Order: sequence, then C-alpha cells, then structure tokens
Amino acid sequence: MMCYTTTVSGTVQGVGFRQATRRQARWLGLVGHALNLADGRVEVRMCGRRDALAELESWLWQGPPAAQVTDVSPVVGDSEPAPDDFTTG
Repeated sequence: MMCYTTTVSGTVQGVGFRQATRRQARWLGLVGHALNLADGRVEVRMCGRRDALAELESWLWQGPPAAQVTDVSPVVGDSEPAPDDFTTG
C-alpha cells in the first residue's frame, strides 16, 4: 500500500470539497484524510493501490461542482502507517 499527501488550492473550502473527497476516496477503496489548512488549501493524504491513488489525484483537479481548483501539488510520499478509514477534519 502506497501513501502520499497532496495540497489542493483554489476555492476548496466551504464548498463541500472534503466531504466529496472522502466519498470519492472510499468509493475507490482508499484511506487517509482531507483537512482544511489555515491558508485556504485542503490537504489530502491518501493510501491505497497505485491506480486508485492516480484516479483520486485526477478527480481532485475537478472536485465537487462548487469547487474551483487551481492547483494540486504532491507534497511527499510517506512511510507512516495507513489509517483504517478516510476522514475529514
């Protein structure tokens, strides 16, 4: 299982982005989290199969209908243990 973190920029807070990301991630069988950052971005940590990770990263560029994504930046792969579920915060 691979894990890595991305940050998503644009109009991504207050538009249901984290909840939509959680639904999409769970549908793809991924675990991790989607968290609001103080600077207006959303951090998405995702863990799972490589193909599912690529599919979620592609989806992040669109997000839910009210979102306006301007950038999806991979931050870093990590070796932390994968969580049991996909959560928001």
